[in-house]
Amino acid sequence: MNIVITGASSGVGFESVLELTGIGSHKVVALARSQDKLSKLQEIALALNPDCFLYSAKFDIVHDDYETGLIPFIKDRMGIVDVLINNAGSLINKPFMEISQLDFAEMLQNNLLGHVKMIQNIVPLMPPKSHIVNIGSMGGFQGSEKFPGLAAYSASKAALHILTECLAMELADREISVNCLALGSAQTEMLEKAFPDYQSPVMAFEMGKYIADFALTGHKFFNGKIIPVAHSTP
Repeated sequence: MNIVITGASSGVGFESVLELTGIGSHKVVALARSQDKLSKLQEIALALNPDCFLYSAKFDIVHDDYETGLIPFIKDRMGIVDVLINNAGSLINKPFMEISQLDFAEMLQNNLLGHVKMIQNIVPLMPPKSHIVNIGSMGGFQGSEKFPGLAAYSASKAALHILTECLAMELADREISVNCLALGSAQTEMLEKAFPDYQSPVMAFEMGKYIADFALTGHKFFNGKIIPVAHSTP
C-alpha cells in the first residue's frame, strides 16, 4: 500500500513508520517538522529493512505549502495514496483559568485544522477502498475520565472525533473509509513532557504497531467509528 503519515518524527508516529516499513513492500511518506528526527527515522528504518520504501519530508501541516510542495512530492514517489494517518499534534497542559486564546488557537490548529488541510489535499489522490485514520485521544472521548490542565487539548481532539464521523458520510460516495483511534496514554516524549512523573503501561512501539495494523485493515470492519484504545474504561 501507499501510505502517508504525519507527526512521524517521534512517539507513536515514529514507531508506526518503523512497523509499516518493516513489513511487506509498502511505500511510506513520513512527514514531520524536524528534519534531524526524520533523518534518524530514515537511518533506523533502513537498518531494519534495507529494501524499505520510506520517503521522509520536513513539512508543517498547518503552515507549509501543499500545492507546490507536498502534493508533487507524493505524486512523484507513489502516485496514489491508499492510507492517510493523521497523527501530528501537540499538547498543552495548563489550568483552564490560565489558558490564553492563543493556547486554544494553537491546539485547534495543530490537532484539527492541520488535519483538515491534509485531508482536503490528499483525498483527490485516494482511490476507492482507501482509509483515513485520525489519531484522537481518550481526553476527547465522551464519558471518559478527564484530567485538569487538558481542557484545550481535549476539546481539540473531541472536534477531530466529530470531524471523523462527518467525513465518513461525506466521503462515502468515494468509498473512502474514515476512522479515529482515541488513544489512551503511551510512553512518548509528549507524554513525558506534559506528565513527567507518570509512567504509561503501554510503550510507544506497542501503540505504533496497533496503529499500523489498524491503518492497513481497519477499514474492512469500521467506518465513521471513534474507537477507544486504552486500558482504562470511560
